[in-house]
Amino acid sequence: MQVLTRPWGAMHYRIDGPNDGPVVVFANSLGTDLRLWDALLAEMPQIRAIRFDKRGHGLSDEGGDFTVEDLADDAAALIEHLGVGPVIFVGLSIGGMIAQAISARRPDLVRAAVLSNTAVKMGTAQSWSERIDAIRAGGIRSIADVIMQRWFAPDFRAKPTIAAWRNMVVRTSEAGYVGACRALAAADLTGPTSMLRLPVAVIAGDQDGSSPAELVKATADLIPDAAFHIVRDAGHLPCVEQPAAFAAILGPFIKEHSK
Repeated sequence: MQVLTRPWGAMHYRIDGPNDGPVVVFANSLGTDLRLWDALLAEMPQIRAIRFDKRGHGLSDEGGDFTVEDLADDAAALIEHLGVGPVIFVGLSIGGMIAQAISARRPDLVRAAVLSNTAVKMGTAQSWSERIDAIRAGGIRSIADVIMQRWFAPDFRAKPTIAAWRNMVVRTSEAGYVGACRALAAADLTGPTSMLRLPVAVIAGDQDGSSPAELVKATADLIPDAAFHIVRDAGHLPCVEQPAAFAAILGPFIKEHSK
């Protein structure tokens, strides 16, 4: 088990794949840990995958109050600590906002980015406040079923494995989850993302109840020459529901931009 000590506490990370593989850093969504990418990485054994648990998620410490930019700085610190930059950076949902922020703030560390099921602004201050209030009143468990409906297409929700994803959300630190909600409420990356000039691929799920495909495409349209892809029969976590289809997009992008 590997940990990077940050000013706010311990950040858990993991490295998989061959030493000589192209280095790809993955940032997770709200309410998930680095296991989010397990099924995808099984499809991509050739890459050197670096995953981490953001503050208040997985095995990382809670880390107090933070912004999306703070999370991007954590990712930058990890890349610098490992001495692997510039990397290809893949982020999903709030992880996609981390990908946007680190690409804008530290272009020396990122050679290309993949933005999955994300946007320059996600939700509204009111919608995030309402979610925080619901968690304060009844815990994350009280909203877990709604989250599953937003995350996954009906066919996936009918599988026994849905229980594990529900448990992952429910067992997330309440302080970490609420902190991430506050970070999302405050985040608007329209300016820095519209200035990105590195290679970018943008991915959406056609059944995403959290970040609909049209919202994701609007972010792609802000970035010159960004490629936009829709994964069919997938909700908010296409790397989970359709890992082969996700890998079919990511693999050629990595091959093209890894050198």
